[in-house]
Amino acid sequence: MIIVGGEALVDLVPDHVGGYRPLPGGSPANTAVGIGRLGTRTALLARLAEDRLGAVLRHHLETSNVELDLAVTSCAPTTLAVVDLDADGVADYSFYIDGCADGGWRVADLPASLPPGAALHVGGSFALAVEPMAAAFETLLHREHPHRVITFDPNIRPVLVRDDTAVRARLRRWLGLTDVLKVSADDLRWIAPDRPLADVVAEWHELGPALVVVTRGGDGVYASGPNGAVDLPAVRVDVADTVGAGDAFMAGLLAALDRDDLLTRPGLATVDPARLAVVLAYAQRIAAITCTRPGADPPWFDELLPTDPRPAIF
Repeated sequence: MIIVGGEALVDLVPDHVGGYRPLPGGSPANTAVGIGRLGTRTALLARLAEDRLGAVLRHHLETSNVELDLAVTSCAPTTLAVVDLDADGVADYSFYIDGCADGGWRVADLPASLPPGAALHVGGSFALAVEPMAAAFETLLHREHPHRVITFDPNIRPVLVRDDTAVRARLRRWLGLTDVLKVSADDLRWIAPDRPLADVVAEWHELGPALVVVTRGGDGVYASGPNGAVDLPAVRVDVADTVGAGDAFMAGLLAALDRDDLLTRPGLATVDPARLAVVLAYAQRIAAITCTRPGADPPWFDELLPTDPRPAIF
């Protein structure tokens, strides 16, 4: 089982007539949906509003096989993200958090315990940068690190970072509590600008992560594990937009690791480059399908037909 923690919100995505349409979103929620659709048991630890948009989110999550027993019910309205797309379908976001469900996190909202044996994944776009959510999730990570594998996607949103020094220090602390780290090229540019990739990855390994995965858009994906590194090229697909593509990759990565019984610390220690390449190719394929349709709409397991083995550009 994989528990996913972080924000759940509604994306307002541009339509074809100059307006916006509401779609379920939030990086951790997208990741949980992707995992659930791939047939891996998952639960979402998030704050969900009781309003109409909150009901849309709950329906979307539940019909994608995401368990909500750990979700907190909030009387505040659903958090919103306004999405803007450039000519290539690449998404940019503006967020409305204050006074909304994700703005009300407290340590008291954390469940007293998590299911034994489950891995914990944290999406960092809100949890890393937005107080008091950051304090709550740091408490969770410290509490759970001795008991389970921790996976982390910083998913840095510079627009949400109000105190650069504090967020960088928190990121470093969280890396020390992380077993599997996935970062994008954009994350890398914010975290370690102008530094060689090999040097940054080596430093992260020393801090904690056994597996570091770097998605690089058109340059493919690079991963460094305990027994060697893998560098897979990108393969072009017809992109509708990139909304949720990184989350879909994360879902595919976690589902593949779980499928192969690798989401334990002893399991991760056995990962060799050949096995890692198969896991990464699966994650790329999940992202590829997501890129070919609007919004964060990751595929279901039965869509993964053997006639279309192409990896994605992520």
